[in-house]
Amino acid sequence: MPKPSSSPNTSQTTDITTLDAWKNLSAHAKKMHGKHLKTIFVKDNERFTRLSVRLPSILADFSKNRVTEETISLLTTLADARNLGAQISAMFSGAKINNTEDRAVLHTALRAPENARVTVDGQDVILDVHTALKRMEKCADDIRSGAWRGHTGKEITDIVNIGIGGSVMGPQLATQALAGYAHMRIRTHYISNVEASEMHRLLKDLSPDTTLFIIASKSFTTVETMQNATIARDKLVRHFGGDATAVSKHFVALAANTDAVKAFGIPSKNMFPLWGWVGGRYSVWSAIGLSTMISIGPKHFREFLAGAHEMDMHFKTAPLNKNIPALMGLIGLWYRNFLDFPAYTVVPYHSGLARLPAWLQQADMESNGKHITSEGTPVTVATGPCVFGEPGTDSQHTYFQWLHQGTDIVPVDFIAAIKTPYGNKQQQSMLLANCLAQSEALMNGQDNTQEPYRHFEGNRPSTTILLDELTPHNLGMLLAAYEHRVFVQGAIWGINSFDQFGVELGKALAKTIQTELTDKINGMHDASTSGLIHHITNTRG
Repeated sequence: MPKPSSSPNTSQTTDITTLDAWKNLSAHAKKMHGKHLKTIFVKDNERFTRLSVRLPSILADFSKNRVTEETISLLTTLADARNLGAQISAMFSGAKINNTEDRAVLHTALRAPENARVTVDGQDVILDVHTALKRMEKCADDIRSGAWRGHTGKEITDIVNIGIGGSVMGPQLATQALAGYAHMRIRTHYISNVEASEMHRLLKDLSPDTTLFIIASKSFTTVETMQNATIARDKLVRHFGGDATAVSKHFVALAANTDAVKAFGIPSKNMFPLWGWVGGRYSVWSAIGLSTMISIGPKHFREFLAGAHEMDMHFKTAPLNKNIPALMGLIGLWYRNFLDFPAYTVVPYHSGLARLPAWLQQADMESNGKHITSEGTPVTVATGPCVFGEPGTDSQHTYFQWLHQGTDIVPVDFIAAIKTPYGNKQQQSMLLANCLAQSEALMNGQDNTQEPYRHFEGNRPSTTILLDELTPHNLGMLLAAYEHRVFVQGAIWGINSFDQFGVELGKALAKTIQTELTDKINGMHDASTSGLIHHITNTRG
């Protein structure tokens, strides 16, 4: 990792736009304005070799981006001026870089090997992590083998993970992506929406005798999660004729609030710890991943963690110009701040990765959707791009028309697995051909002066990430790369990527309005909100 710049412009309190590195990038952006990727490739046969990074099971091709080696050099100079190297080291060491909540940020510790050492407030967190991991493995093995049985002695056939946000998105993505590794007897379900139909439909189809509920909430007070958890518990107890002892055989808690878990009726032996130094959107590697571990088995979950750790070490040690997450973050910042592209889209050419864009929306937009720096001052540049996406090839028939010929330019991340375990090479070749063809078409465009509606200007950038195969290890690498991409941008912008006070405001207001809707109380609101509340109460009768 390059050393931080020793120039005077290294303070995070400095307005980033006053840095020489920022000014040089602004001037460079003007020089790049008239350059077309197609022409750049014609002049440079070695561009792919120089602008792609290959690790043992993943390749990231950055060559179809609107950058040159000069662009990358200028971006890494900016990163040095903002002390990115020091900030990376601080995160891995357990320093409390989440300054607004006085917390360390240690999702990387969740996938570190047992012989690693990371201390927070005098406590070796690696010891805690691996103690919890071994308890998770015992639970998963017992359920998979049939040793864990329900209240009537039947094997568990269905796992229902109840949570919201990061307590659902990460494990749901991982479980779906790794469905080929799933236990044949066990089905896994995820409930997050407090809207009644989802829970009603699921509980109607499942047998309480063979269902295990995993309640995922760090505080064990999250209103949506606890509402759904209470509905599930009440139905289970009714099924067993009011016998509340059945809860101990059918409920597990992933939480930090021991008292709340006990009050709910879940015994301490069924509680797995969560720590304040892991944010929800970074928590799939923790006990939040228990549903995934039960599905794919402890061995494969360990491989998932190992893949993420391999990407951690690459991110921590590789020079920025050959560092996959760093380049993802720097090029994204180039587009957001210097070429004024407000969004990017992620297109996984694998149905198992269908939830990746949604997971990434939270990882990126909840982290970097900020307008205040970590020092408490307004940011002076755009932050937090809009992230969206759908799997290919379906997305080619929805919003790709807009990508090719729309008035906005939106960079694309194409993601594909080269090999498939399902044996149909012709089908896989068709899939990969579509992926590569779309990136080529976006870059080159098509000249047609006779029929202008068939004209494609091209010069639309993309990154292609190829996994050798979608395995637990490689999925871990991919998710960790995107986590670090988000970190890079937040570090350079000078914002805290690890709090989410904007989310908390809506939750607080919802509690007040819920009381008003239930008790028909007239609260103090704007005319629109008051009118809507009045309409709802009248319609309900």
